[in-house]
Amino acid sequence: MEYGLPETLKTGQNELEIIDFRIFERKEDGGIYQWILGVNVAKVREVLRMPKLTKVPNMPPEIEGMAEIRGELIPVVSLAKWMKIPEEEEFKKYLLFMEFLREKVGVIIHAAKRIRRIQWSDIKKAPDILNTRLNGRITGVVDTEEGLLLILDFEGILSDMNLLTVFNVEPDQERKAKKKLRILVAEDSAVARKIIKDILESAGHEVIMTESGKQAWEKLNEIFERAKAEGKSVRDYIDLVLTDIEMPEMDGLTLTNLIKHTAGFLNLPVIVNTTLSDEANKQKAFSVGADDYLVKFDASHLIELVDKMGVKAL
Repeated sequence: MEYGLPETLKTGQNELEIIDFRIFERKEDGGIYQWILGVNVAKVREVLRMPKLTKVPNMPPEIEGMAEIRGELIPVVSLAKWMKIPEEEEFKKYLLFMEFLREKVGVIIHAAKRIRRIQWSDIKKAPDILNTRLNGRITGVVDTEEGLLLILDFEGILSDMNLLTVFNVEPDQERKAKKKLRILVAEDSAVARKIIKDILESAGHEVIMTESGKQAWEKLNEIFERAKAEGKSVRDYIDLVLTDIEMPEMDGLTLTNLIKHTAGFLNLPVIVNTTLSDEANKQKAFSVGADDYLVKFDASHLIELVDKMGVKAL
C-alpha cells in the first residue's frame, strides 16, 4: 500500500537513512559474531575515531568516561556493556557522536559500515525472543544481504543508563489540563510511551496508545467507521493525535499526511513529538500539515501545546 508523501520528504521513495554499525562478540570457538545494528542518521553528528577518555567516579557501569568533542565534554557509553557483552579493548575503535532528546552523548562502536536507505515499510517488529535479549530496546528490524539489522531504541537505552532527562516536570504533578482531551498517541518506544502517558494522564487527559503509525491509522479508521455508523464526527471520539516520527511500518510524517489529506480527519489536530531537534525535520512535519512540533521530553511544553489544541477544539 502506497501512502504518498510530498517531494520534500522523499530521499528516494519514503525512505529512512540508517547508519549500519557493528558490535563484535567473541564466540567460544574464538570466532567473532557481528551484531548488525542501526540508528537514524539524523541522530548522529559524526562518526569519530575513539577519543581519549577521562574517567569519572560514581557513574553507571556502562559509562566509560567523558570525552572532549568539538570543545564540549560529553559522556561516553559502552553499548557492548549495556548489551552484557564482554568488550575487548582492540574492538573499541569508533565513536558515534549523537545528539537527540536535547542531549549529546558518545556511543562506543566497533565498526561503522555504511549508510543504508531503507523504506519505512520494510522495517518490521522485532521477534520477541530477540527483543527480550536486548531489554526490549529494538524499535524494528530490517532484512539485509548480511543478515538482520536491528534498529535500536536509544531513548530506552539512555533510560536504562539513567541518562534520560524529562524536562520541566511540575512538582507533585500539580498542573491540570484546561480541558480533558482524548488523545491518540503513536509511539514505538516503550520508555517514551510510559513517559508520555504519565505526563498526559497526570494532567487529566485520556490516552489511547498505539505502537506505530500503522496501528494509529487503523485505530483512526475504526473510530471513523463507528462515527459514521452513529451519525457523528471523528472529533466526538478523539480530540488530538500525538505522533513520533521514527516508527516501523509507517512513520509519523506519513501518518500526519494521511490524516491531513483524508476526508473525515481533515480538522483533527496533530502534534509531532520526536527526538529529532533539527530544523529540517521540523519543516518536514509542517509541510505535511502538522499543527505543531515538539522535541521530547518537555512535560510543561507538551501540556501547553495540548491545552492549545484543546482551545482549538472548543
